[in-house]
Formats: sequence, C-alpha cells, structure tokens
Amino acid sequence: MKPAASLTLVGAGRMGSALLDGWLKGPARDISVIEPSPQAGIKALADAGRIHLNPAPSESAIIVLAVKPQQFAAVSEQARAFVGPKSVAISIMAGVRLAQLARRLGTDRVIRAMPNTPGAIGQGVTAFTAPPGAKPADLSAARELLAPLGDVHGPVDEGLMPAVTALSGSGPAYIFLLAEVMAEAGIAQGLPRDLALSLARRTVEGAAALMAQSGDSPEALRKAVTSPRGTTQAALDILMDTGGMPALFRNALSAAAARDRQLSQEAD
Repeated sequence: MKPAASLTLVGAGRMGSALLDGWLKGPARDISVIEPSPQAGIKALADAGRIHLNPAPSESAIIVLAVKPQQFAAVSEQARAFVGPKSVAISIMAGVRLAQLARRLGTDRVIRAMPNTPGAIGQGVTAFTAPPGAKPADLSAARELLAPLGDVHGPVDEGLMPAVTALSGSGPAYIFLLAEVMAEAGIAQGLPRDLALSLARRTVEGAAALMAQSGDSPEALRKAVTSPRGTTQAALDILMDTGGMPALFRNALSAAAARDRQLSQEAD
C-alpha cells in the first residue's frame, strides 16, 4: 500500500507520542518526527523503519506542533522548513494564536487545538479552532489526526480557546487534586493512608464511569445520590456554600484562562 501524504510531528512528548501511537495504528502514513531528545520508544520506531527521525527538511502535507508554547519561538524556524504552499499546520500549544502560527510558519492554513492528558490513553477531549474560511479538507484532516486522543469538538471561535484550555485542557489536574484531597481528608478522619488513597481513587474512577455510561447530567447524578438531611447533604452544604467549590472553580478557571492569554503575549 502506498503511504498517505507526508505527516511531520514536531515534538514527541506525552501528547505528541499519544498522537503518533494512534496514527501508527491507523492507515499507512509517511511520518517524520522532529525531536532533539527522543525517548527509547521513538528511537525504536525509527530503527524499525516506521518513522523518519529528524530528517532533512522537506515540504510536508501536514505538520503538527506538539511542543510547549514557551518553545515555539525556538522551534518555529525549524518547523517552517517543513511548511510549503500546500501544507496544513496544526498546533496543540496552549496560548499560541492562529495569527501567531500563520506569521511564524508562513502559511494561513493553520489550526489551533487544545487536547488534554487523558488523550494518552484515547480517553481525552480536544477542541479546535480555525481561521474564517478554512478549507473543509483542512478541518477534516484536523478531526482525523486528533481523533486518536478521544473526542474532538470544533471548529469553535478562537475567542473561546482560553476557556477551553481552562476547563478541559487543565481539567484533569483538578480531578487528580480532588482524589488527592479526598484521600487526605479521609486520613484526617482516621483511615490508614493506603486505604484512604484506594477509596478516593476508586470513587473518582467509578463516579466518572457512571457519568459516562448513564447519560444523565452531572447535576442529576449529584441529586440522585443526595438524600435530604443525609451524610452526603451534610458534606455538600460545606462544598457548595458561598466560599465552596462553585466559587473556587470560577476563580480557578478564570486564572487558567488569564494565563492562556498571557502565553499568547509571550509567544510574540
């Protein structure tokens, strides 16, 4: 089978490697990876002839940038060497705007996406944005290439991307923190550490699985498990008061969105 049009991945960290793994499980592609410090797994793929590792620059049909936004200025010239008149560039960097991508890469065919870390096991969610008038083929290519990470939404208005980053991009850390603080609270109530950690972790995992399978809203599921004047209600009276989780999350997401906008300024 003749490989599909060339695909270049810049950055093979956690998210870049997750994308690469998904691509290699799909239709045959001619894939190049630009990574100055490749891990053993990436080297093994190159040795097996499944990817080209750090090849000489040549025009690529699609180039995916999976580096940290702070690295963009440093890698943009190297990445631009793989961009030609027919190339589509897809970025999964937080904060870097479409206009900045277009200017540094020398093409208007750019797409900006925000995945999250559960994408490493195909259970993530990604939202993407594109310039007005983007080619339908470019949007389809973005959906296809991001699909290995999980659900894909878009295109959305670029003005929503800081909120997307704050909610889903950073969101897994909030869930991990929830399990962490639940366990610590259980320890404070006298539970052994190992038991508290196991109970907290499995409770978060089970609740997420129930939410995924039931189709009910989070609010409906919360109300279903909350008996009037029961133990859950006693806890929620604390968590949902004026200084509780609703206010904390509004403030937290506001801070994350503000940082996304600041990263946009730093990318200039």
